[in-house]
Amino acid sequence: MSASGGTRAIVAALGANLAIAASKFVAFAFSGSSSMLAEGVHSLADSGNQFLLLVGGKKAQREATPQHPFGYGRERYIYAFLVSIVLFSVGGMFAIYEGYEKIRHPHELEHWYWPVGVLVFAILAEGYSFRTAIKESNELRGRLSWAQFIRRAKAPELPVVLLEDFGALIGLVLALGGVGLALLTGDGVWDGIGTVLIGVLLVCIALVLAAETKSLLLGESAGLPEVRKIEAAVVDGHTVTGIIHMRTLHLGPEELLVAAKIAVQHDDTAGEVAAAINAAEARIREAVPIARVIYLEPDIYSETEAARGADPEATPGGPAPHPAGH
Repeated sequence: MSASGGTRAIVAALGANLAIAASKFVAFAFSGSSSMLAEGVHSLADSGNQFLLLVGGKKAQREATPQHPFGYGRERYIYAFLVSIVLFSVGGMFAIYEGYEKIRHPHELEHWYWPVGVLVFAILAEGYSFRTAIKESNELRGRLSWAQFIRRAKAPELPVVLLEDFGALIGLVLALGGVGLALLTGDGVWDGIGTVLIGVLLVCIALVLAAETKSLLLGESAGLPEVRKIEAAVVDGHTVTGIIHMRTLHLGPEELLVAAKIAVQHDDTAGEVAAAINAAEARIREAVPIARVIYLEPDIYSETEAARGADPEATPGGPAPHPAGH
C-alpha cells in the first residue's frame, strides 16, 4: 500500500472534518442539539486521528539506529492503534454519555434549521472524503472485498480513514433522524436516542480498528501471493534446491523480513553457496521489492529432519507453519 495514496486520503479527511466540526459546534450553540454536540466531538476526534496518522507516517520514515536496527516502520501501527483508543473514548463514550443525559433531561430544539443545514453540509463533505478514500483504496485492493481489504491491508491509513468516513456518514444519518424525529414529535428524547446510537456506532468501529491494528503490532507475515513469489525466487534448481522452512514478518507496511533455511548440495564449496545466497537475495528483492531484510541459512536437506517439523523450542510461541507449508 503506497504511503502517498494513504496521505492523500488522510489530508482530504482532515480538511473535511475540521470544517464539519466547526459547523457542528456552531449548530449546537444555536440549537442546543445533543446530536450536534456529539457529532462535533466526533468530527474533532476524527481530525485528531488523522493528525495522528500523519505524525505516525512521518516518524516511520526515520532511519534505523543501533537501538532500533530494523527501523521505525511500526510507528504507523502504533499511531493507528492510538486512533482506535481516541475514537472509543473521546468519540464513542462521550456520545453515549451525552445522549444518556439528553434522554434524562430532554428539551426542545431551538433554531432547528441550524442542525439540519449543518447535517446536510456535513453529509456532502464526508461523502467527498469517503469518495477519495474509496478511490485510493480501489487502486490497491484488487479483487478483494472491502472486508478482506480492511482485514488484510498491511498499511493502516486507508482502512482507518475508510472506517472513520463510513462511520461518520452513518452517524450523520442517525443524527439527522434524531433531530428530525425530535422536531416532528416535539420530544427531545429522540435527539438523545440518536446521540446514543452514534456513540454505540463509534465504539463498534473503534473495536474493529483496535483488533486489526493489534494484529499488525504483534507482527503479521507476508500475504500468500508474496510468499509464493519469494519461494519461486529462492530456488534456482542448481545450488539452491529447495526451502526447508521459511518465516516472513512485516517490519512496517512497506518493509518485509524474510528468514529461510535453504537446501544446498552437500558437495558445494563455500564460495558456491555464498554466491548462490547472494543471487537468491537479489531474486527475492526483484520479485518482492519490499523484502528489505533477508536472512538465508544454507543446510543439507534431510528427509528425516524435515519429517520432524519445526522445533517448538526454536520458535517463540511454538511452531507457526505458514499456510503455504513453510
